[in-house]
Amino acid sequence: MGYSYIPLKMKAEVFRIKKACELTVSILDRLRLQIKPGVESRDIDLLCREMLFSAGGEAGLLGYKGFPSSLCISVNHVAAHGIPNDYKLVSGDILTMDLTAGLNGWFGDCAVTLGVGDISEEKGKLIAAAERATLAGIEAARAGGRMGDIGCAIQNASVESGYTVLKNFIGHGIGRKIHEEPAVLHCGEVGSGRPIVPGMVFTIEPILTPGADKVVLLKDGWSVITRDRMPCAQFEHTIAIFGDRTEILTRGT
Repeated sequence: MGYSYIPLKMKAEVFRIKKACELTVSILDRLRLQIKPGVESRDIDLLCREMLFSAGGEAGLLGYKGFPSSLCISVNHVAAHGIPNDYKLVSGDILTMDLTAGLNGWFGDCAVTLGVGDISEEKGKLIAAAERATLAGIEAARAGGRMGDIGCAIQNASVESGYTVLKNFIGHGIGRKIHEEPAVLHCGEVGSGRPIVPGMVFTIEPILTPGADKVVLLKDGWSVITRDRMPCAQFEHTIAIFGDRTEILTRGT
């Protein structure tokens, strides 16, 4: 079976990607402190932009296919690609920050879901389940395996927790471009798909919801919401495949 070309990375290139990942994580960690009731999501984006530029970094998402912000901020039932705006956060919200930072021509990508103020037990369980599903996928990402192993592990972890994976959204390779091969599905069968080989660098980023796997694109052309308005949670890591191990390049979050 033929597969599309994957730009495999040498160790020195993985090191450069890791530096971009470290910047990504550092900024997300600092932005966490701003997540509180009354804050407008666009102010978080402006602060993110300032942090990136002061560090000599690049906002990988800003201007990408016309995207207007430096990071995605997706609140409650916004599943992905939320555009920061004048919405003021309220206690009980959950939001996902998804940041792609560039440094010296290489990119790192990471996302985290956080609660605002006091959140419900149900939302807390959703956030925990989303993180477990991402880590299950990473655990299955090993040289010698298949990409389907990753999707199967994510799907099993999600079902065991009682949640649904939104299958419209996938992980992706990353390096000198923010989106490269391979495509990383968050569902699949063990032993299926293309081989996992040393030199691959890609993201794993499932989105979980307690509702149905049905989404709607809003009129802004970017924000995707769940059709049933159920909340979503997502964690994303950039990982590198070596012959003897798999390294989480965004481990700090």
